[in-house]
Amino acid sequence: MSRDLAREMYRAWRNQIRKSRSVEAQESRERVEDPLKLNSVLDEIVIKRDWKQGIAEGSLFTEWASVVGPELASQSTPLSLVDGVLTIQTTSTAWAVQLNTMKITLLKTISESAPGALVDELVILGPQAPSWKKGLRTIKGARGPRDTYN
Repeated sequence: MSRDLAREMYRAWRNQIRKSRSVEAQESRERVEDPLKLNSVLDEIVIKRDWKQGIAEGSLFTEWASVVGPELASQSTPLSLVDGVLTIQTTSTAWAVQLNTMKITLLKTISESAPGALVDELVILGPQAPSWKKGLRTIKGARGPRDTYN
């Protein structure tokens, strides 16, 4: 009966790895007597990963009605917040003019209600007009509905 030395060495090596893994797993486990509260664990994750600003900016979008009030929230929608510039779209041009006149007050309100969000400037847009560049009866290079008027 011949011995297969390579096979025996492989089995010994594989058993050694399994034993070392089980020892490492037992050493790395800590016994936790009392579970931690989820709130404290999430607070720790937010602090370690520096997510405070992102969460504040996200809450600005989700809690828009409580930040600016129900009347303004029904007439405006925050679109984006990039590099400290908050873009807001309104339902009418009258509301866009109204929000433009109260930009400073609105910036103060936003900074007080969402303290971690970095909003330095507001860009207020009116409603978007329909595009005349697409459709069945378009002509390349034409000016849209104005090209029929003289």
